[in-house]
Amino acid sequence: MNIIHTKDYNNMSRKAAQYLLDKIKHKPDMTLGLATGGTPVKFYDYLVRDHQQQDTSYKNITTFNLDEYIGLDPKDTNSYHYYMNKHLFQQIDIPQEQTFIPNGLADNLLEECRQYEQTIDHHGGMDLQILGLGGNGHIGFNEPGTSFNQETHIVELAESTRQANARFFQDLNKVPTQAITMGIASIMKSKEILLLVSGEQKKEALHLLINGEVSTEFPASILKKHPHVTIIADEKALADIHSSYYA
Repeated sequence: MNIIHTKDYNNMSRKAAQYLLDKIKHKPDMTLGLATGGTPVKFYDYLVRDHQQQDTSYKNITTFNLDEYIGLDPKDTNSYHYYMNKHLFQQIDIPQEQTFIPNGLADNLLEECRQYEQTIDHHGGMDLQILGLGGNGHIGFNEPGTSFNQETHIVELAESTRQANARFFQDLNKVPTQAITMGIASIMKSKEILLLVSGEQKKEALHLLINGEVSTEFPASILKKHPHVTIIADEKALADIHSSYYA
């Protein structure tokens, strides 16, 4: 794994955006895996700013989001459909039909999972998958104990994950208990992975990722087995990582 050290959240976000923009210049029709939550917000802000100022085009880009809550309408302000439209899709020139997010209101959720995985495979997997890192090591919504062979599936959200996401809702009781998520096997199909990590609250998880063993009890640990992973992290997240690991 290649670790890129940055000063703070803003610098991490800017460097991550530039990393992706360089990839788009070389492959303007790439398939891109996207993440949500607090960490990528500024990253998306920089992509939007670049689009407005440099006119980088997304007309030939295809995107797949990692996950979506079960039971939330796409227009719900806490759904990841809403998040992506607000922070990125409505502010760039990507065609809506080239953006894929799991349908958490599907009549047949198991079939939705199967079809989502099939669509990913049809596009040859991700050229680049953006990831965040959960405090308990989850990637996407793959909680501790998830099989490394799991493809897109329904997940029961860990209480720690729900509590971490409660800041986006009125209260904890409003946070859904289930989600559809790309599986770990789905993520590992990606040709390249870019992991964004920021803040003191993530330093323990990042330390475990770098120095711990590969185990389903810490799902992100499987990234050690991927041939092309880049971590962009800020000083607070890297506080327990020796500088000899940095690129």
